[in-house]
Amino acid sequence: MEFKDTQAIYIQIADYINEQILLGKWLPEERIPSVRELAVSLEVNPNTVMRTCELLQQQDIIFNKRGIGYFIQPDAVKKIMQAKKDAFISNELPQFFQNLYLLEMALDDLKPYYDQFRKNKLNGHEN
Repeated sequence: MEFKDTQAIYIQIADYINEQILLGKWLPEERIPSVRELAVSLEVNPNTVMRTCELLQQQDIIFNKRGIGYFIQPDAVKKIMQAKKDAFISNELPQFFQNLYLLEMALDDLKPYYDQFRKNKLNGHEN
């Protein structure tokens, strides 16, 4: 995993875990890889992964079964999607709208591009 300098590593790892859940690679109520396994695969300190797990527990995305490991909450997908929507609306959408305004574009101008993007995703093509 390539880490960016603009955001704390433990938060980027949380985003990675959330993405695995949203993609259906890690399913609700299933055990996620151990702290040690994640640390090795992501090439980070186990304490960093532990900090990620603490954050995701606070967000009620995962829960700990003592002595067994961390598991995904049954409603994790719904919570992750809502948090991502809220972040998108408050952090990215204002700049997006600013660009549309400056370029004198309407949302309708973007529909063909979005439709093509969705079509590619549904057909399994990466962009």
